[in-house]
Amino acid sequence: MKDYDDTTWFLGQWGRFQQTVFFLLCASVFPNGFGAFSLVYLTDIPSHSCLVPDVNLTQDWHKAIIPIKVVNGKQEWSSCSRYRLDVVRNLSALAYVPGRDVNLTDLELEACVDGWTYSRDVYQSTVVSEFDLVCSDQWKQPFTSTVYFLGVLVGSFFSGQLSDEFGRKPIFFGTMAVQTVFTFVAIFSPSWTVFCILLFISGLGQISNYISAFVLGTEILTGNVRVLFSSLGVCLAFAFGYMMLPLFAYFLRDWRSLLLALSLPGLLYLPLWWFIPESPRWLLSQGRVREAEAILREAARKNKLQAPQIIFDNYHVDADETEKQPKEHLSIFHLLKTRNIRNTTVILCMVWFTLSTGYFGLSLNTSRLHANPYISCFISAAVEVPAYISSWLALRYLPRRISVICILLLGGVSLYFIQLVPQSLSELSVALEMLGKYGLTTGTALMFVYTAELYPTVLRNTATGTCTTVSRVGSCIAPFLLQLSTYLKYLPYITLGTLAVASAFATLFLPESFGRPLPQTIQQMYRRESLKCPFITRKKPSKAVVLSESKL
Repeated sequence: MKDYDDTTWFLGQWGRFQQTVFFLLCASVFPNGFGAFSLVYLTDIPSHSCLVPDVNLTQDWHKAIIPIKVVNGKQEWSSCSRYRLDVVRNLSALAYVPGRDVNLTDLELEACVDGWTYSRDVYQSTVVSEFDLVCSDQWKQPFTSTVYFLGVLVGSFFSGQLSDEFGRKPIFFGTMAVQTVFTFVAIFSPSWTVFCILLFISGLGQISNYISAFVLGTEILTGNVRVLFSSLGVCLAFAFGYMMLPLFAYFLRDWRSLLLALSLPGLLYLPLWWFIPESPRWLLSQGRVREAEAILREAARKNKLQAPQIIFDNYHVDADETEKQPKEHLSIFHLLKTRNIRNTTVILCMVWFTLSTGYFGLSLNTSRLHANPYISCFISAAVEVPAYISSWLALRYLPRRISVICILLLGGVSLYFIQLVPQSLSELSVALEMLGKYGLTTGTALMFVYTAELYPTVLRNTATGTCTTVSRVGSCIAPFLLQLSTYLKYLPYITLGTLAVASAFATLFLPESFGRPLPQTIQQMYRRESLKCPFITRKKPSKAVVLSESKL
């Protein structure tokens, strides 16, 4: 059988069929952008202090009951303690004046036993203020994000295998429904525990929907349009959705209202079932040749073209014979079966882990970039637009391996330099952090395409899902990685920079896929090309050696 791209040449690359698939799949990714980072606002910590009950206190004691502490050279009200209320009440009744008659440092402190009062200058409410995730329960705030990314991790793992088993289209719409329904149900959460359970299930569909749409478009589209879709189409749709998040959050400052607004757009995409077809490549891998041909004939009709009488001649067999043909069912263990595939998989997982940890760590850190969290989030989202455009140019004109290495070094070195910037030049620190995010975002876009190009059709979705599953381990620890700054201010940046440089070195040992057709079978997977030195000449291997290596 000829290569799939050569077989389907009669469709062209940019007819009505391809345009419909391109724009509808891109549109389906739009909610993923503002859904993935809604945690920036849902779990943000408003300014808070201990609640003081309505008791008979003088105005001076009412102001002085909350201690003042120094944080980073600035005086702030304590958020987790107050002077003992019974002592303060007695001193107030005796008409003592704080600071004149009483030395406040001699008074005993107590925890916020009556709860907290939260500032409403920025938010009406968040999950933190709703369920009091502060002070002794502050660990629950980053853990909430981790629970969501754990759901993303599990969804990435199972959706890849389910998609290879049952098809791209059913899993694509199934995960979209899961994300929409459980995001909506989370609005009615009566407790933090219930909210986390629903958030976990919502995360199951979040990245799974993105991966399914990505693979579906990659397998249906061909040539430069496929590169445009995978590097610019879905990525820019995600970025524009991300950029819309601050706008939603600015006008909807209550966390329940924000979740409602983020869940409703998912209902608009359910009718796309009748417009987006199944992947013909996947149908062929399952021996369902007639269904694949039917989709291509319908595509030719939409493009106003004439399809050949027999499209896949070597696959054209009787129905009975098709049913008797054994189907090749491959699992995740086939990614480790041979040395060639195993090395590729391990290196890709390392790079994915680094990119995901850095990308989500820097994205969740946006509230610290600027006093206004809405401006911070928009800046972080806007950086992704030039990043995705750069990835598209690199995918079109540059080898994959060199592109990934350079972009990882750019991101890693930028994060290293942050610790060298004086505190008086905070704007330069923000610029370097955004440059680092630019590099990691560009690398993420490159890796989606690079990974899909390295694996054959029967393993492509499983491999992509497995790599993103490993990457989600990084996203799960990213919220806690930011907490390292309490021990050393620049430790998170040093850690991310080290991971980026190490991954750049490992990428040297990946195979190149630039300018080659997508492999259909495991036998067609590309072997690693050794780095060539102009001063070393290798002897040509014998025919017996070539045959023995081909079996690996």
